[in-house]
Amino acid sequence: MLLNLARSRRVLFFGGKGGVGKTTVASATALALANGGARVLLVSTDPAHNLGHLWGRPVGPEPVQLAPGLRAMELDPAETVARHLQDVTANLRRLMPVHLGSEVDRHMALARDAPGMAEAALLERMAELAAAREPDEYLILDTAPTGHTVQLLALPELMAAWTDGLLRQRDRAERLGERLRRLADDRRGGSALFGSGGDAGSDRDGRIRELLNRRRARLAGLRQTLVDQTTTAFVMVLTAERLPVLETIELHASLTRLGVPVGGMVVNKRIPPGLGDFMETRRQQESQHLQALRAALPETPLCEVFMAARDIVGREALTAFASALGDA
Repeated sequence: MLLNLARSRRVLFFGGKGGVGKTTVASATALALANGGARVLLVSTDPAHNLGHLWGRPVGPEPVQLAPGLRAMELDPAETVARHLQDVTANLRRLMPVHLGSEVDRHMALARDAPGMAEAALLERMAELAAAREPDEYLILDTAPTGHTVQLLALPELMAAWTDGLLRQRDRAERLGERLRRLADDRRGGSALFGSGGDAGSDRDGRIRELLNRRRARLAGLRQTLVDQTTTAFVMVLTAERLPVLETIELHASLTRLGVPVGGMVVNKRIPPGLGDFMETRRQQESQHLQALRAALPETPLCEVFMAARDIVGREALTAFASALGDA
């Protein structure tokens, strides 16, 4: 189920409760696509940075080659915020009068720790990656635990609405400014005294509008990608335990409300049969939890992957895990 889904979409999100194996499932899927000849970019937005640990090699904020056709990167929240604020500061310095430069720096320093700043910065980076993706390239995102991811996916619409509000305020401010310039011109008998400052203000307004429109287009593009059922799918990863099952049902409701298409569920670390009375009792309890999951989400495809006897680390182990995904 999962690999067929992956081949039919270009953008795949993997999400779920912490510790259920999202990074493993996302990496194995990306590797299976690459082994089939596809070009894949695997991106982790999880601050835990498990991608490098899983592959047994450093992975950072710039793409590194993990296998033929497969590149990967980890978006570090702190580094992403620093880069985001650097870009915003540069734009503000171009837009604001020179004597306000110190005020710009002071506000940006305060904004670094503002609530939602990390999410906004990650969202901007995700929008850049989605926009830069080649038509034949797969983008696979290994996301942070459920609550963080839901907030992140809700941001494009919220930030687009906020940007629209700013644009409307710019429209009103420009109309008011034009009226004031005309009034001053009429009273002074000409525009020689007021015209220079007015022209500078108009140029600055135009640059602000251009910046806001560019940002709005980028967010709108990401939002369109998120809700496009022919391009995007969200895969929910869980274990057959009570809390992950309940969280998955809630995640499905949140994704449906946001309009993000759900492609399926992967039940990871399923206990294999025939391991003695204790493990069989645990397996039966897992089955009860999965019955509740199927009852709550009967139309969502589901595949089960047995628990591995050893840690999954490195390319060979991930290739074997991808085979298990294909057989599930």
